[in-house]
Amino acid sequence: MKNITRMTDDELVQEFIGGREASLQVLIDRHKNKIYSYIFMMVKQQELAEDIFQDTFIKVINNLKRGKYVENGRFTSWVMRIGHNLIIDYYRKQKHLQVVSNDANEYDLFNSTKYSESNVEDKMVYSQILSEVVELMNYLPDNQKEVVRLRHFMGLSFKEIAEETGVSINTALGRMRYALINMRTVVEEQKLSLTP
Repeated sequence: MKNITRMTDDELVQEFIGGREASLQVLIDRHKNKIYSYIFMMVKQQELAEDIFQDTFIKVINNLKRGKYVENGRFTSWVMRIGHNLIIDYYRKQKHLQVVSNDANEYDLFNSTKYSESNVEDKMVYSQILSEVVELMNYLPDNQKEVVRLRHFMGLSFKEIAEETGVSINTALGRMRYALINMRTVVEEQKLSLTP
């Protein structure tokens, strides 16, 4: 039998559906950083990101058991879509819970851009850009990818990044600089447009 860690995502899915629970853990371990980073980047709160990450994989398990995954070699995209939908659901629920009164204020609160909603198109464009940035990170060497993740998705300072990775602050800054240069190069080579 093929070593479980060398199986493709689709092979692992089939193994899980066939009753081999360990294959799901391999899938989670393989993709957890990318999926968690995406969720964290969207919600910017560690506890909330962890909750949504857990809910995402609960939904993944349920959908796999119900046969709602179609083999297409895009397991990660499918999981990220589930996570993205859970993020949207969370914010919809929050929106219904928030009540703001205009009575106690001298100026009209509701006439402020602070409270204006971005439209669905803006949210979709932003989501697509974030998704493309996460994909761009796959082109980076691991040490640069780690600095980008810690800085932009986890919100750590360069001092904290240096401590976390066991390098000097200058090395952490250099890795971020090269990561940005490399990502820019990929964008130019593939003629990507990351702005609406």
